[in-house]
Amino acid sequence: LGAAQRPISSESGTRPNVPKRAVLESRKRAGSPKPYQVGTASWYGSYFHGRPTASGEPYNMYDLTAAHRSLPLGTWVRVTNLRNGRAVIVRINDRGPYVAPRIIDVSYSVARILEFKAQGLQRVRLDVVQPSTTLAMLRQ
Repeated sequence: LGAAQRPISSESGTRPNVPKRAVLESRKRAGSPKPYQVGTASWYGSYFHGRPTASGEPYNMYDLTAAHRSLPLGTWVRVTNLRNGRAVIVRINDRGPYVAPRIIDVSYSVARILEFKAQGLQRVRLDVVQPSTTLAMLRQ
């Protein structure tokens, strides 16, 4: 199970009787925002290189881009590999994946950075990032 799905337990090992809303509020106060989505990522590479994406731009397997079914094109998303903690910010420029239960298709470069190219699939956390935050991080 991913971190977002672990049951909350007390010291006795039983689940405390805490309303879900209180748990969510305490997470917000603790500075750990709820992820936009948690699920399986896949990657796509050379076969699609140069072909048009949903945004109209050609797919470049070396860019930090991804495909998502519903996020607006141009949205910036931090993708975190839940196995090793590695993260990268990508721009949504395509639609997909169309294979359940995958939630995002990342470029070849993103899969390499997140270290799951060889496996093909990886459990990830998605967090939408504001453009101003992305620009500030790139300037560092």
